Amino acid sequence: MCGIVGIFYHRNNSSVDESALIKARDTMVHRGPDDAGIYISSNKILGLGHRRLSIIDLSPAGHQPMANKDETSWITFNGEIYNFIEIREELEKIGHQFKSNSDTEVVLHAYEEWGEECLNKFNGMWAFAIWDNKKQELFCSRDRFGVKPFYYYYDNQKIIFGSEIKAILEYDIHREPNDKLIYDFLKFGILDHTDETFFKDIKKLPAASWLKIKQNGQITIKKYWDFEISDEIDADSKINRKKNVQEFLDLFVNSVKLRLRSDVPVGSCLSGGLDSSSIVCVINNLLKKEKIPNIKERQKTFSSCFKDKRFDEREYIEEIIKNTGAEKKYIFPEPEEFLKELDHLIWHQEEPFGGTSIYAQWKVIETAGKEVKVLLDGQGGDENLCGYRKFYIFYLRKLLQNHRYFSFINESVRFFSSIKILKTLNIKSGLKYFGLGNNLQKADNLFNPEFLKKFKDEKIIFGYQNNLGKRIKEDLTTWSLPALLRYEDKNSMAHSVEARVPFLDYRLVEKTGSLPLSFKMRNGWTKMILREAMKNILPDKIRLRKSKLGFVTPEENWFKEILKKEIESAIKNGHFISNYINKNNLTREFIKFSSGKSFLPALIFFRFYILELWGEKFILNKKKL
Repeated sequence: MCGIVGIFYHRNNSSVDESALIKARDTMVHRGPDDAGIYISSNKILGLGHRRLSIIDLSPAGHQPMANKDETSWITFNGEIYNFIEIREELEKIGHQFKSNSDTEVVLHAYEEWGEECLNKFNGMWAFAIWDNKKQELFCSRDRFGVKPFYYYYDNQKIIFGSEIKAILEYDIHREPNDKLIYDFLKFGILDHTDETFFKDIKKLPAASWLKIKQNGQITIKKYWDFEISDEIDADSKINRKKNVQEFLDLFVNSVKLRLRSDVPVGSCLSGGLDSSSIVCVINNLLKKEKIPNIKERQKTFSSCFKDKRFDEREYIEEIIKNTGAEKKYIFPEPEEFLKELDHLIWHQEEPFGGTSIYAQWKVIETAGKEVKVLLDGQGGDENLCGYRKFYIFYLRKLLQNHRYFSFINESVRFFSSIKILKTLNIKSGLKYFGLGNNLQKADNLFNPEFLKKFKDEKIIFGYQNNLGKRIKEDLTTWSLPALLRYEDKNSMAHSVEARVPFLDYRLVEKTGSLPLSFKMRNGWTKMILREAMKNILPDKIRLRKSKLGFVTPEENWFKEILKKEIESAIKNGHFISNYINKNNLTREFIKFSSGKSFLPALIFFRFYILELWGEKFILNKKKL
């Protein structure tokens, strides 16, 4: 895993400033503390920079930017191609020769051989740029789900790109906040749902897309991969359930196994939930069959815990530890530490975030980084397998719409009869899926009327309309996963750790997407195919649990106690958010919230607080650590 940066001038006589390129590159030293390099084309219109975190082939042969044999192509690459060994073997049979054991060199040769079609061969996470000296053309790409970031700034003179926004900002471009995204965040709590960022002139290359820019400035962006999610309720009689469950398990095990390829120590995040526990147990089974040098005899797990049992998962984590014999490490995030580290966290995240649960992940990865350089995590399981409560509510609505009344009653009884489900239903948060949230909460009173007026025609529909398969896909591509992947990338890279997500193997997503909804939700259970596949692998206490937490924090308590003065001060005295809020109404409502008299959820107030801190750091004062 690494940090990349580059600049390509077109349509003018500008040339790359080497010192500026190095300065931009080194804002991301945390992404690659092991090595650094630059390449500047002979005509000086193109510059590439790279910071290296050595994971595969730790030797100097993996240095980047990397060139092909005759130096007609150069690459700066961030990510991992998990099936690089198989692709390399295919290329060698064609006649390609390699001088390193790195996956970066495989990407470069694959592009030489197949052009943009090489992307369809990769199984992994990536963001890269390849400079074609012969064509004087820059080719960039991002992986299928956007696990790895690719930001860019483009005007009529140049394109600047990087793994992080701060690298682009080093070129002193105009910093203007993106009011549209600020509106979406403050009113709806959504993030990373478009190709825009909170900086008006900086965009993201969409997931599963490539970008090509020629010397004349002509820019092309094209999607190279897509997938569909079935909207069918039941399995056709011709579909063999047992066969599909086995195929799912085979793909999942292979996905985990591929993501254990590494020349450095590997560990796992373990929340005690179904997804991360499944990964740890599959690794345990693999260890029984073969040696995995980067894990040794016992795998290392890292977990976020709390003294407040409502937010603590140790009961379930201990079950996995007992079953696998894995080594455990418990981390206890505290609100006082959160306040001390918040400025650092904002600097690394670069855009606002939606709550304090991100800090639980931050502390887990920080601790893990002292012992391992690669972490496997369960991100993507909830989106891919309908793990969120809202999906079951959508499923019930679909049954009604399809006049499946008996199934509706049966599923409703089985779902709502579970005390563990009822205890973890977040009704306030769930209102937005039915178009009720802002109406019932009267949240518009918190905003400056002039700011609201700018976006009065904005319509965002979070709920299920007529196609549940389409709505599930939206969580994978728009509403849920992109923000979570941004959190994970920035948190892991801040601590020079590579995070890998087996549930987002594209083959696994395509497989589950092709199956009817009953493979995901049935008889009151979510993630049915995973639960069935993990029989005799995962302890039933985990496999059959219905409660759900993940990396949470006692958020509301933190806001009403330790963070209360900080949030209230930001609301009353904030400079950046003053154009967006009705200060009197927001202050009054927060005081009501602090005394338990407001209907508004805690996270609404956190949005204003974090936006103020972000605006002060990146827009008003441009402070640096």
